[in-house]
Amino acid sequence: MIDRSLIRALVTAITLAAAGALLAGCDGEDASLAANAKANQPVPPKLIAAMTEKDMDLQSPILIRLFKQEAEVEIWKQDRSGKFALLKTYPICRWSGDLGPKVREGDRQAPEGFYAISPAQMNPQSAYYLSFNTGYPNAYDKALGHTGSQLMVHGDCSSRGCYAMTDEQIAEIYSLGRESFFGGQKSFQFQAYPFRMTPVNMAKHRNNPNMAFWKMIKEGYDHFEVTRQEPKVDFCEKKYVFDAAKPPGATRDLTFDAAGKCPTYVIPDEIADAVRQKQESDQAETAKLIAKGTPVAKLNTGIDGGMNQVFAARVPGGNTGLSEGSDGQNMALAGFSRAPGTIPSTVNPPRVPGSDNAAVAAAAPAPDTAPSPPAPAPTTRVASAAPNAQSDGLFSNLARKMGFGAADTTASTQGPAPAKPKTADAKPAAPKVTAAAKPAEAAKPADTKPADTKQAASRPPFKPAVADAPPATLATPATAKEGLVAGAQPIVQSNSFDSRFSATR
Repeated sequence: MIDRSLIRALVTAITLAAAGALLAGCDGEDASLAANAKANQPVPPKLIAAMTEKDMDLQSPILIRLFKQEAEVEIWKQDRSGKFALLKTYPICRWSGDLGPKVREGDRQAPEGFYAISPAQMNPQSAYYLSFNTGYPNAYDKALGHTGSQLMVHGDCSSRGCYAMTDEQIAEIYSLGRESFFGGQKSFQFQAYPFRMTPVNMAKHRNNPNMAFWKMIKEGYDHFEVTRQEPKVDFCEKKYVFDAAKPPGATRDLTFDAAGKCPTYVIPDEIADAVRQKQESDQAETAKLIAKGTPVAKLNTGIDGGMNQVFAARVPGGNTGLSEGSDGQNMALAGFSRAPGTIPSTVNPPRVPGSDNAAVAAAAPAPDTAPSPPAPAPTTRVASAAPNAQSDGLFSNLARKMGFGAADTTASTQGPAPAKPKTADAKPAAPKVTAAAKPAEAAKPADTKPADTKQAASRPPFKPAVADAPPATLATPATAKEGLVAGAQPIVQSNSFDSRFSATR
């Protein structure tokens, strides 16, 4: 058998040759991205050790789940059995808006739903250290007329409709996504929820006008919970459909239109039965909690988003906002002797109307900390990060030519093969046509603040891994430079993206 490293070397050589030919007619601005130190940071040794312990390969597929109320991001990774297992949970530094989906441009809402992240959506030149575009709006959002763009998961702990991590955290997440692409995953699934879809939370939010939408996406949540497989996502009749398959005897592939009539489809028995049992149990428990008088969550609190308690406890006048320690929150404050990354001095925690936490923040003395060292501002011009931009940029074009083109951002519908053989999953089919409830649309407050559309800011070239971060400090931010929209071309290091999808050094 040919040695695996030799095969990888041959693939790299072929890809670089193709890249060199394409670069002959390109200007130098794209080529300079190859030296991007931030995007080329390796996966930290502690994460690699965790993968080894959990029987995972470095380049096996990943899946991301995010929960607003708990202010947590979960990274799931496929193990050698072919199923996904939880690799690591990250606290969210800041998210904006309210619980509920994004409806229109400028409403400050961070999106909820299922999205597919392709290499073209990875942004190594973000104004907020590193980022990836969530792909909002997907086909479902568009069918409802929802608008918005440049909704990211990024660093810098600052949000205007995005999900913000620390720079160290986004560097780790970015590296995990990069390696999964390098292992053959064409896109990874990003699932964003208002909260963990537990009976306690469903009872607590039972009067929320978004409940119809939340019950619909809980269907996908339940599919993942019972199978530990990435659910196949489709859209029709302005609703989500999960794990749809052709009926027995059908000869034509299913065709879905988000705004059109649903085709006849089935859900495999083993999935449908397991999901039904889970939902019946959840509904019974929810009914008991309501009967016992579980308090209803307040609506229209005026609080703008949330912050994980791990960060709020370290910010003068900090407040968790809508991210109170709720049912299902996994990140315990006691488990962090220091913050998982650098908290910028410009961080703006949620403000509770009528409270004095804003005054406390203004009066609190600044922590004793040295400012971050300055770095020269990058001069590279970059392409738009919008998935549907006319010019996708050099790396997106190269990725498509190598079979890693920008996937349809509606949802990830393929399950990439793992590095090791997967356990066979039988899927007997029995006609079980489903009809999900249509989501309710709630009006959101208007806001005119821009999204991530700045040129990359002057920042240190890279940050240490989260596990090796220094004690929590508020760093003095470097000066941002106004310019073009941040790009979305994928960049990776010599053992991954860079050497295959961009210029040589």
